[in-house]
Amino acid sequence: MSFNVALSGLNAASADLNVTANNIANANTSGFKSARAEFGDVFASTAYGLSKIATGNGSRLQDIRQQFKQGNINYTENTLDLAVSGEGFFTVRDGSGIAYTRAGAFGANRDGYVTNNSGQRLQVFPPLASGAFDTANLSDLRLSTADSAPKASGLLEVVANLPASASVPTTTPFSATDPTSYNQATSVTLYDSLGASHSANLYFVKGAAAGAWDVQVTVDGASAGTAQTLQFDSAGALTTPVGGQLTLPAVTMANGAADLNLTLDMDSLSQYGDTFSVSRLTQDGYATGSLTGLDISEDGIVEGRYSNGQSVALGQVAMANFSNPNGLKKLGDSAWSETMDSGPVLRGSAGAGSFGQLQSGALEASNVDLTAQLVNMITAQRNFQANAQMIQTSDAITQTIINIR
Repeated sequence: MSFNVALSGLNAASADLNVTANNIANANTSGFKSARAEFGDVFASTAYGLSKIATGNGSRLQDIRQQFKQGNINYTENTLDLAVSGEGFFTVRDGSGIAYTRAGAFGANRDGYVTNNSGQRLQVFPPLASGAFDTANLSDLRLSTADSAPKASGLLEVVANLPASASVPTTTPFSATDPTSYNQATSVTLYDSLGASHSANLYFVKGAAAGAWDVQVTVDGASAGTAQTLQFDSAGALTTPVGGQLTLPAVTMANGAADLNLTLDMDSLSQYGDTFSVSRLTQDGYATGSLTGLDISEDGIVEGRYSNGQSVALGQVAMANFSNPNGLKKLGDSAWSETMDSGPVLRGSAGAGSFGQLQSGALEASNVDLTAQLVNMITAQRNFQANAQMIQTSDAITQTIINIR
């Protein structure tokens, strides 16, 4: 009997050493969670229960429990390296189905999909036209190499001051090629529906009446309609047009783009002193853009940055959690899958509810405490030696009994 009891002790110590060895071997594995061997004692029982003098039948391995405590955050220079500071798992998918991981070493494959080292694709909530995200569905995160679509200029905001001391030009009528036919001029770049740029010039001509001005706009040297009238009051504030909005006639584009329909916002135009100044001259169009980089926020929103200054949301990293993470099935490669013991998956976004914050350009290190594992290794080794000595002692006693004559 003592042989079997000691043998169970040897098996238990060996299992403890195996778990410890696996922890130490993965001390540098990103996202790895250490495990702990848990044991229970064994008693032989009958339908009437245990005897008061039952000595026990040894020990057995009950569970190898994962320790989901936070690992250290190591910062890298790769935007697609992601780390969770707090609770939650990344959701990844491949041909075998969905898995969950804390290892955030991601990169783009040749097709633009964001994958980990196992080829599993990172899952995100797809963007909606409203600017929100569809949290009811998952999609693969893909970095599109296609150009960002252009936008035609529609609104030109002019913040400037016209000199109140200006005189009526000596030459009439207005001519864009004759500086003596206008008082001041400024220019801005506009874009058509195809993303092509066009040079727009604004010419300001002082009128004969007090506070009266005309503004003439040309696009690529061609006049954009007739002169528009501006009127300022005695305090230098713009009174005409009411609200400061001027809608210009449609400008036909020679390259086949849609007509350019431009509105001038001059509500902040003023007439003070004797100096002409332009504080702001902005328009809302932009050219075609190519992908230049990525931004990933703390709440997991992935945005592509384009050369035209625009940012496009590509998705929001889908986080997952479980009521009992210890019930997850270990798959290897720092990944787990859902089981009945883990409970159903709870999805959400980083920073919301119980989910931790997301850090881009960082990786979560293994949570293995090498010092504790080395101490545990010594303890398991001593347990193994003690059980081996028990077998040796039992053998000696058995041999003594056999030698009785």
